[in-house]
Amino acid sequence: MTLETTLQQVYDLPISATIRENVNAFPLLESLHVLAITLVFGTILIVDLRLLGVGAHRRSADRLIRELLPFTWIAFALAVVTGSLLFASNAPAYAANREFQLKLVAIAAAGVNMLIFHATAHRKIAGWDLDLPPPAAVRVSGFLSLLLWTVVIVLGRWIGFTLDVLF
Repeated sequence: MTLETTLQQVYDLPISATIRENVNAFPLLESLHVLAITLVFGTILIVDLRLLGVGAHRRSADRLIRELLPFTWIAFALAVVTGSLLFASNAPAYAANREFQLKLVAIAAAGVNMLIFHATAHRKIAGWDLDLPPPAAVRVSGFLSLLLWTVVIVLGRWIGFTLDVLF
């Protein structure tokens, strides 16, 4: 089975047709997707600003991470579900879209950045939690996170203007 065949099968799913054919389905899903991404970015922004030594300096980084991470994951899950449904509505066109491809790369890079942070600096958080400014590696991780999530948002908006075949 080729990628093109798989993408066409996704396009041919009943749920995909419903999203394409229902005048309210796509805008509703897109709105939920934007709201979910807003919450993802907002919670990440608060933590990353703290990692940069800019915001919420009265709270420890560890406390902010523990309090906000559940909201980030719930919003991210909603963004994945709504994004997958939007993708399914026109899988061949989205898969061929360069901005969509780059958006997925940026999301993956943000995930790798997060994994590296949690495997390294976060394990030693007790040693730097209240330091201002935080260690350089922590600030770099926060900066990369903000940069990558900003790229995700910009590319996400760009998709709507560069998608060859909408329906």
